[in-house]
Amino acid sequence: MISFAAFAVLLSAGFSSRAQTASPPPEAQIKAALLAAPSEKQKDATVLGYNQKGELVELRKGTNEMVCLADDPNQKGFSVSCYHRELDPFMARGRELKKAGKASKEIFDTREQEAKSGKLKMPKQASTLFVYTAEDDQVNPETGEVKDGYLRYVVYIPYATAESTGLPLKPEAPAMPWIMHPGTHGAHIMISPPKEKATE
Repeated sequence: MISFAAFAVLLSAGFSSRAQTASPPPEAQIKAALLAAPSEKQKDATVLGYNQKGELVELRKGTNEMVCLADDPNQKGFSVSCYHRELDPFMARGRELKKAGKASKEIFDTREQEAKSGKLKMPKQASTLFVYTAEDDQVNPETGEVKDGYLRYVVYIPYATAESTGLPLKPEAPAMPWIMHPGTHGAHIMISPPKEKATE
């Protein structure tokens, strides 16, 4: 099972592992990407998605604090996310490093060094990332409709620790918040609600 650390790197890097696939219509990408955002944030969020060359572009300019990232059509499975704009330098730098061929650990270490030096601007307050995922067969790429999706939450608090937050280093109950990468630029609170069991 992939660790969330690796998942976060793939997410922020716009990772692609398959042959180039045609991107869905912009309207469908926007509709699907917004599924990750709280309902009251969807209308005015900025949305990033993919053109027919597979390049990440701005599909819609928003006016609030949320930036939403559409699903990469060349990545297996469906995953969209929305995050606070204060996280954009962090996310964009990850995508840049991945495009340059850097591996997960090197991306983390580079951003850690750059954050400590002040080159990479990190949020000064808690900043949230919402991640919405689904299986490929539950997604209609032409309409942006998704069935049986799963939403989880991440709250970035750079350099926070278990001691400074009172959070455990691993969950001990379903949906229990816990802290990952404590003491680093990438310190964040993980909240993963239990997945609903399919009815027979």
